[in-house]
Amino acid sequence: MNKIFTKLILLLVGLFCLYSLDLKAQEEKNYGKTPYELFPFSRFQEPYIRHFVYPPQPYLGPNREKPEPTDLAEVRIGFLGPLEGSPLIDYGIQMLQGIQLAVDEANAKGGYKGLPFVVMPHNDVGLWGASANEVVKMDDEGVWAIIGSIDDIVTHVAIRVALKLEIPVVNVGDPDPTLTETNIPWVLRVISDDRQSSYALATYMYQENDFKRIAVLRANNRYGRVGTKEFKDASERIGRPVLFELRFADGDMDFTNQLENINKSTADAVVLWGNPEELGMIVKQMREMGMDHPVFGCDRLVNTKFINYAGKENAEGIVTTIQYLPDMNNPKYKMFYDKYVKKYMMEPDVFAAHAFDGANLVIESIKQAGLNRARIRDLLLDLETYQGYEGATGKLEIDPSWNDVGEIWMVKIEDGKFKYFPRPKFKSEKAQSDAGSISGKN
Repeated sequence: MNKIFTKLILLLVGLFCLYSLDLKAQEEKNYGKTPYELFPFSRFQEPYIRHFVYPPQPYLGPNREKPEPTDLAEVRIGFLGPLEGSPLIDYGIQMLQGIQLAVDEANAKGGYKGLPFVVMPHNDVGLWGASANEVVKMDDEGVWAIIGSIDDIVTHVAIRVALKLEIPVVNVGDPDPTLTETNIPWVLRVISDDRQSSYALATYMYQENDFKRIAVLRANNRYGRVGTKEFKDASERIGRPVLFELRFADGDMDFTNQLENINKSTADAVVLWGNPEELGMIVKQMREMGMDHPVFGCDRLVNTKFINYAGKENAEGIVTTIQYLPDMNNPKYKMFYDKYVKKYMMEPDVFAAHAFDGANLVIESIKQAGLNRARIRDLLLDLETYQGYEGATGKLEIDPSWNDVGEIWMVKIEDGKFKYFPRPKFKSEKAQSDAGSISGKN
């Protein structure tokens, strides 16, 4: 009997291991590395088509045979980012500086066949449609690729115009999950989006800390709407739908009405989504009103402006996410960091680091493909290019929609500083239940 019982236990353990491997394989093939139980309709049926994990949309157009121009004095790379007239200017400047650093390094090594690379900056004012004119101007300037931007409505318009003009675009700052879902075969994103951030945040809040009733307070714009949608969807699939969502406008300074509503509710935590200035003021007003709710938020909280507006004591313990690990033990990041600080007398942020990596990809593609947009596109969007590729921001993981699904890190504010730690792995309820059954636990 003991031998039979032992064989039965081993069989159950084996079945559980097979199930776990199958579950892991299932999650790896899910679009956006979505955990199995957060995948839409996963509790009911398998999808009959996986649109965004199919082989990428090919570019079957002409122009690969076009010869290089022979009358150039420089090789131009376009940049679209918020440089004036926008609340995101700081991010735009960091992006531009990251690109310029990569260009300077490339020129020190001889540029392209002796021709210098030159950045052509264009302002992203954050208005719907305004970027179309800027992309046309870059086409007139003869840029070979475009890097940017961060504002989602601007970027959505820009990539559609770039499609018509057949200019490769490398996005290094826009976290809108729908950006690469356009299936435009001229667009690559090298920064993880809000889908990945939301999965990490929801896992940390619900599985690691067991919060049950969440209130969301977000900016009344596309960034706030699209970003929190992913978090709300994840919350609902985990079985803890968000209590309610309140909004504020960019530039608001008084959030009394929204905070009073949250304070009267049964919310046991608050998620904030917006720019660091407004979110800092919200946290400060929360604490002044005696609200001690734990606060979580979007990756834009990883900004000293947030701590300055909130106050060091008020910001203590707040948790968010970030799309890379600024690790001095990483030789590539340390080299980038040291050169950036020496040149610009400031620390690089996440957008500077990703812009640096994106610019290096563009430069290397131009060097290999030559001055031909279609061939540059082919190299930038060839998924084999990124097998094992690592930059200052770490390993790039590009999925078939040309979207970066690389690692997300958690950030906690402690003593006025940002402390980084690994994101928790999502624990499948089915796996936990099976593990409990095998071990004899209820």
